Amino acid sequence: MNLAQHIDFTLLRPDCTPEHIRQLCDLAQQHRFASVCIPPYFVKQAAEILAEGPVKISAAVGFPMGYSATPAKVEEIKKALDEGAEEIDAVLNICAVKSANWNYVRNDIDSMTTAVRLKGKSISITIEAGLLTEAELAKVCELALEIKPNFIKTSTGFNSEGATVQLIQQLTQLLGGKIRIKASGGIRTAEDAGRLMEAGATRVGITDLLA
Repeated sequence: MNLAQHIDFTLLRPDCTPEHIRQLCDLAQQHRFASVCIPPYFVKQAAEILAEGPVKISAAVGFPMGYSATPAKVEEIKKALDEGAEEIDAVLNICAVKSANWNYVRNDIDSMTTAVRLKGKSISITIEAGLLTEAELAKVCELALEIKPNFIKTSTGFNSEGATVQLIQQLTQLLGGKIRIKASGGIRTAEDAGRLMEAGATRVGITDLLA
């Protein structure tokens, strides 16, 4: 397995600079990673650096809390796609999940997924699995299976426990292979990434090496 082709090379620190983004993109090109995951603010710059190359640009939307109003996240998605993003990593409204407002949660997933689908691009819904009860996790996966975003992503890495083998196995069972899984949070080594891939993840988010 070529692990590099499954890596989302991630830089989402609030103090990152254009030079950090350039270094991130250069390293991603050098190793031929699947994507760079960056703040929407830097999408236009990354699109210029990565033009015509194999590395995709993934914009983090609603990051890191996810509780922005759904229409605001949809507008953020549209702008990121217009500026060159090919993938969107959108954070689910966990407050709505914790409130058991399932109509809102469904609309949140559906609205963001539809905005990306209309542009023919790919979306990951970040669910902060470490903050959810087993019942909440099952319900979120049930709603996702109705709407079918391209990926479910385990966490932002900022608000909860990161990906574990047990969590990936649980998500694999809940999603039944119908939605791909991105493992994110706390992944530090190739061995970590390999174990998560073996458990069922199809992408792994690796934090930037520029710190």
